[in-house]
Amino acid sequence: MRRPYHRWIVSVSCLLLGTVPLAAQESPASTDGSFQPNRKPSLTVRRAPGKISIDGDLSDPGWSGAARATNFSEANPRENAKPSVESDVLVTYDEDHLYLAFIAKDDPSSIRASLTDRDGMWNDDYFGILLDTYGDASWGYFLFANPKGVQGDSRFASSSGEDERFDIIFHSEGKITDDGYVIEMAIPFASLRFPDRPVQTWRATFWRTRPRGSREQHSWAAIDRNDSCMMCTFGTITGLEGIKPGGALELIPAVVATQSGSFHTPGDPASGFRNRSVDGDASLTARYSFAGGLTTEGTLNPDFSQVESDAGQIDVNTTFALSFPERRPFFQEGGDVFSTNISTVYTRSINNPLAAMKLIGRLGRTSIAYLGARDQSTPVLLPFEERSFSAVTNKSVSNVIRARQTFGSNSFLGAILTDRRLDGAGSGTVGGVDGVIRLPKNLQLEFQLVGSRTVEPVDAALTAPLDGVTFRGGRHTAAYDGEAFSGYAQYTSLERHARTWTFDFDYYGYSRAFRADNGFVTTNDSRRVSMFQGLTFYPKQSVVERLSPGLSVYRNWNFIGERKGQGAELNLSANLRGQSYVGLEYSREDERFRGQDFTGLDEVEIYAETNFSQPLRFGAGIEFGDDIARNLTTPTAGRGTGFEMWMAIRPVSWISIQPTFTYSRLSVGGNEVFSGYILRARTELQFTRELFVRLIMQYDDFDRALSLEPLLTYRANPFTLVYIGSTRGYQDFGQPFGWKRHDTQYFAKMQYLIRR
Repeated sequence: MRRPYHRWIVSVSCLLLGTVPLAAQESPASTDGSFQPNRKPSLTVRRAPGKISIDGDLSDPGWSGAARATNFSEANPRENAKPSVESDVLVTYDEDHLYLAFIAKDDPSSIRASLTDRDGMWNDDYFGILLDTYGDASWGYFLFANPKGVQGDSRFASSSGEDERFDIIFHSEGKITDDGYVIEMAIPFASLRFPDRPVQTWRATFWRTRPRGSREQHSWAAIDRNDSCMMCTFGTITGLEGIKPGGALELIPAVVATQSGSFHTPGDPASGFRNRSVDGDASLTARYSFAGGLTTEGTLNPDFSQVESDAGQIDVNTTFALSFPERRPFFQEGGDVFSTNISTVYTRSINNPLAAMKLIGRLGRTSIAYLGARDQSTPVLLPFEERSFSAVTNKSVSNVIRARQTFGSNSFLGAILTDRRLDGAGSGTVGGVDGVIRLPKNLQLEFQLVGSRTVEPVDAALTAPLDGVTFRGGRHTAAYDGEAFSGYAQYTSLERHARTWTFDFDYYGYSRAFRADNGFVTTNDSRRVSMFQGLTFYPKQSVVERLSPGLSVYRNWNFIGERKGQGAELNLSANLRGQSYVGLEYSREDERFRGQDFTGLDEVEIYAETNFSQPLRFGAGIEFGDDIARNLTTPTAGRGTGFEMWMAIRPVSWISIQPTFTYSRLSVGGNEVFSGYILRARTELQFTRELFVRLIMQYDDFDRALSLEPLLTYRANPFTLVYIGSTRGYQDFGQPFGWKRHDTQYFAKMQYLIRR
């Protein structure tokens, strides 16, 4: 499930455990009196006898005789206890839709409900369904809405976790009542993937989140914390007859207009600023879902420009490329199928496609997927032992094939093949197998083995910064000079996930010549063994709701046996009442970098976050300790400090202000190597669920650069939208120029979903 905090950080010593009364047994928390939660319940649904309008009013005749899910239990913070408020769900269907009515009893004055953009309601009250249409616990839909009907959706896969970028079309409306709130939801069967059978049997639970003094979460099917497969604990929905998957043709035509301006000579403010002429373009995306479980999608001349820049990351002291999330809807659908522990597929490696095609198929317990694209400007990422190199080269063709067979309960075996061919010469191919096998006693074995074959193009100018760099014991140069070589990568993990005791033993190995041209692999010539052991305690009658100490150790070495690093980390994190979260972490590491040994590197990190009220949420983290100044001519150990703070201010339900501040500093022998910060503020005015205005301002102190990004959006659904916006970049060029606008872009886009 979506976690209510940004991240776990930090920790100190397990000695703190003695100060809190704990319940550490490997058994469920006791239930309240005679209350008995639903263990894998079943619900038989019937067709709606009449029409249902999605308006938050349950008086429609179609709700007469609807199946009712009751007897919810609290999943968090207590386990399988009787909730403090009641929840019911009505379920029915017709030929085209699954209908759900979520009835939440509560004090209406305490309900948190924001008017926000889609997927922006996760800190509110929300209610919805977790749905596994194939019933094999390999992946499922998470579909929710808040009391104002604002939607949130994601998809969860056992192999890759939750994909929060996933979107489907469904309809919802909410209404706050005198005794709580009601949400009506209609989910088109055309939006779902499910088996082609006369009668459907789906696995599901209904889930309610209620943020108050604690972040309460209530479930129709009792959730067993001692079962690492959450979807295996779901209930069953039966009785869906005569509904058909697929058969829906979706067309998304789009038109785009842009106008940009920049210096006549890039980077030279003395050359003057020029505005280019307005440019227009059109694109078309088509998708068809076959009844057998196969979905095909193609796009021509797509507009994959982002309407929101990636949040700034401080990279002044890193030698490896940074990854950014995929935001393009075409690549988000089915992204979980391509995901593996070794990143062999990173869809942002397809940068500017002229055309792309995708096939996603689910045939019983077999999943197949294909992704192909013709890219007009191809990113290059070359991994080495202590650094990576990135650039952009010419056109290419990429093909990715994926297959996966599930078996048992939440286990699978898979295979993957990726291939990229650069125009003229040069190619990169990766192929291999992976899998997850669930074992008894909450154990799970994960593995992946892939091999690569690389044929370099001849383009010495592109790799000029790598002149003189060699790898594989000097047998190959890093420059693009037409060499061919092979490599492999391996991952193995044995894990235990349970209520109280969790561990994870991992091994990663990247050979000296391994590359993944369609993936995101930043280092090779590396072996790593790591171990994590963690406990979770659930104190009773305490301000601490959950206490989690842990210990991690690791060792790195290269393929000639040279030790590259080792370390240990103690951590302690706690969930507190008032929806607050704190953590402490202490680490001690040794590292060998560019031929020098750095030993006894200590670091402490502290983090805290609170969601105690709807108008204001905030969090902060600080880290300090030893660090290596990696980009000096001679790397040197110094003292580093990092600080991060964020806030979410909502003075009224339709206004959101979200500032973030990130600071980093490193000094050696009292002399500053670098210091600076990134300040970013995101302000949104949401006039209706469909219409909003957003302004993003970001100042990067390292580059002395400021960007402004206003945007007006009307979004009828995830795929039908109109937006108008601009980006304006300013930079301090020093004397005699000072601050100058160095680039500007104005853009407008309209796209419309046609579903037949």
